[in-house]
Amino acid sequence: MRWIPLIAVFLYVYIEISLFIQVAHVMGVFLTLVLVIFTSVIGMSLVRNQGFKNFMLMQQKMAAGESPAAEMIKSVSLIISGLLLLLPGFFTDLLGLLLLLPPVQKHLTLKLMPHLRFSRTPGGGFSAGTGGGSTFDGEYQRKDDAPKQLDDRDNDDRHNR
Repeated sequence: MRWIPLIAVFLYVYIEISLFIQVAHVMGVFLTLVLVIFTSVIGMSLVRNQGFKNFMLMQQKMAAGESPAAEMIKSVSLIISGLLLLLPGFFTDLLGLLLLLPPVQKHLTLKLMPHLRFSRTPGGGFSAGTGGGSTFDGEYQRKDDAPKQLDDRDNDDRHNR
């Protein structure tokens, strides 16, 4: 069971290197490197544009008093997609581009929505939770402030004498 993460990393590296060698064999090493950089730049610009559009949709839904759950899940898939597109390699680029496709995002949303619960907060926004949590009201006092106040009083008493 301990070996599963190591095997997964090894398999990922093996797939990436194999794909890179195959593409470099067909297109040449320089063109392959340019293609990897190009896919990262194009992918990140797509994620940035879609992320901004998705953020605006979230704000519109919250202003209308609707739950922004679907947009939040879409935002998470965009972040994961952006991270995958930043990693060099064709396999991660393929996975990142798949996460950008609306049918894949819709499928993710349908799978994750039953596990999330959104409720309106007193400030007018929404809070996300997985259920089962409790909120406790309370007060606190910083302990490092209390001795300083006592020392100040002692100094004031000494100066007044």
